[in-house]
Amino acid sequence: MTNEIIIKEGFHKDKPQLFLNFAYDSQLIYLLKNKVNANWSQTHNTWYMSNSEALLKKLKQELEPLGVTLHISEELKEFTESKGTLTTEANEKVLQLMQWMRSRRYSESTIGTYTDALRIFLRYYSSKNISDISNSDVILFNNEYVLARKLSNSFQNQVVNAIKLFFRTVENKTIDIASVHRPKREKLLPNVLSKEEVKLILEAKGNLKHKAMLSLIYSCGLRCGELLSLKPEHIDSKRNLLIIKQAKGKKDRIAPLSNKTIALLREYYKAHKPEIYLFEGQEKGTPYYVRSLQQVLKQAVKTAGILKPVTLHWLRHSYATHLLEGGTDLRYIQEVLGHKSSKTTEIYTHVSTKSIQNIVSPFDFL
Repeated sequence: MTNEIIIKEGFHKDKPQLFLNFAYDSQLIYLLKNKVNANWSQTHNTWYMSNSEALLKKLKQELEPLGVTLHISEELKEFTESKGTLTTEANEKVLQLMQWMRSRRYSESTIGTYTDALRIFLRYYSSKNISDISNSDVILFNNEYVLARKLSNSFQNQVVNAIKLFFRTVENKTIDIASVHRPKREKLLPNVLSKEEVKLILEAKGNLKHKAMLSLIYSCGLRCGELLSLKPEHIDSKRNLLIIKQAKGKKDRIAPLSNKTIALLREYYKAHKPEIYLFEGQEKGTPYYVRSLQQVLKQAVKTAGILKPVTLHWLRHSYATHLLEGGTDLRYIQEVLGHKSSKTTEIYTHVSTKSIQNIVSPFDFL
């Protein structure tokens, strides 16, 4: 049986739920279904159960004797460590924002991020009427909650964005965000593997399905969600193209498929015969589980003897950097990756070694 479940709070079908993330395990799924009435969410690609303290306690009692550890996500820890509880009014307001965002076709991921951040903020001010919250309250929250807990810059920005959207759309009230201090955006370089390291990782998997998934992420520069949403009809082998439907920003795009990749996919398709999704989970017709894919990569990295904390997104970064070092124009890389702005793509010029390796250190002439 899998040894850990990560639990995160969220909404599904407009009701507060607890999402349960774990590597696929048929025995564990049987227990979840029968002990806490857990269900599968196609929308969120995860198992979920009612957000109930009693059910969570029961889950612990059932699973801990079996050696299964329950990990409370950082977001849920933040919820439970807030000053107060979320009032009925606040819950309804969060739901209103969710419905507004959904009507405007925001992605479920963005909706989850904004409503999570908003719940933390409203729980902090649970003793105050929402209509009385002002700019000074937002500034105080930043100082006494975000900064005091040394939470990340991105979290602080998410809260500010969520508050701004909430008050504008639900409360019809303007919060002067200009007076609320935002942190400077961190300028982090993408993590990139060498071609040799990528080869070691891809060849570390003897399992054909696992190798096909990791290879396709690298060979087309895919995001994890884009890979798991693929269907067999998205492969155009006659034109050597992969069609990525409704990716980030609700945009379709295409990526070139090499003959080597097509040959690997054909071998995989004949062996596994997927029905709906290109890469399906243990149950036919359901997409492969994201946490299971993360575990696949983790094992491949370990087998390859690589000590770096490699994530699936590193493969996408490596693909872009290797294209640039191979002489591909930045404009084409931008299109293939699906970047809205060329400035996003230009970051790979800072990690490409093509020009830097030509620089001769003055130390060599001493």
